[in-house]
Amino acid sequence: MKLSALLVTAPLLVGLTACSEMGGSGASGGDAGTLVVFSSRHYDSDYALYEAFEEDTGVDVRTIEAGGDLLVERLKTDGARSPADVIITVDAGRLWRAEQEGLFAPINSSALDEAVPAGLRHPDGLWYGLASRARVLVHATDRAPADQITGYETLADPAFKGRVCARASGNIYNISLLGALIDRWGEQKAQTWANGVASNFARDPLGGDTDQIKAVKAGECDLALVNHYYFSRLKKEDPSAVEGLAVFWPEEGPGIHLNVSGAGVAKHAPNPELAQRFIEFAMTEQPQRFFAELTSEYPVTSVTYDNPALESLDNRKIDPIALGKLGENQAKAQEIFNKAGWP
Repeated sequence: MKLSALLVTAPLLVGLTACSEMGGSGASGGDAGTLVVFSSRHYDSDYALYEAFEEDTGVDVRTIEAGGDLLVERLKTDGARSPADVIITVDAGRLWRAEQEGLFAPINSSALDEAVPAGLRHPDGLWYGLASRARVLVHATDRAPADQITGYETLADPAFKGRVCARASGNIYNISLLGALIDRWGEQKAQTWANGVASNFARDPLGGDTDQIKAVKAGECDLALVNHYYFSRLKKEDPSAVEGLAVFWPEEGPGIHLNVSGAGVAKHAPNPELAQRFIEFAMTEQPQRFFAELTSEYPVTSVTYDNPALESLDNRKIDPIALGKLGENQAKAQEIFNKAGWP
């Protein structure tokens, strides 16, 4: 068996042939077939999942990797000629975009419906969450103690003027969060919030979530908006990297904004039954532990795992919003960001 990865870049949207070996396990395979996974994820947990599926089934897994939007464009361009069996992407907002383009085939699986909570999957079986992530606040415990923070609203508090770091407004994590806040507060309050956050920036938005955490550590800002697993990874790799920092869980109002990475069967999958089998396998205990232990994401199923840096979400208040709302509110969210002057 072998696990191959093809990196999609803009000039390679059509006729992609470049391939690089990423390792694998067992002898050369093919007898049980080949599964082609289109993924916008590039994590060790996913490579471990592919290898585990190969070992369990004898199927060769090949991946085509690219950013979420580029991946969707490749699938649209290929149409019925697409080799994709499985589509994996991050954030319900991007899953919604793929859904709107008609890229998924519905799955009818009682095993998946039983394993994945209803709030973390598409109601018609178009996609299922693989792992979940919370949008949280990271703060310097001395400069911005927890008793000065209430939740997402604190990012817009005038008391934090010049003290906030965040990614650019076009980032899907921010778009989905604002989509949830539009549903929670209404457009007017969401606009006021975005205006306030933009006026509180310590610097123009730049970099990813890890960069925001590092900026708080360096004293460039006191409070940052990030996905929880970036903090957990840093803490796991080097506790000193987050010394003096803490995660604040924004449980005010409906609760913490929770999002997913998800997978679905491609509409034109050459091997739809094998694709469903792969997604069902991803919900079993070992793969779900991979997400927690290698990526510091939360499993979507009830499994135990070994990752002390990953604080449990158990008993925390989670926003019950239907994840499809995040996609429906995307255009309005970007409009609000633009009006706020959030770069």
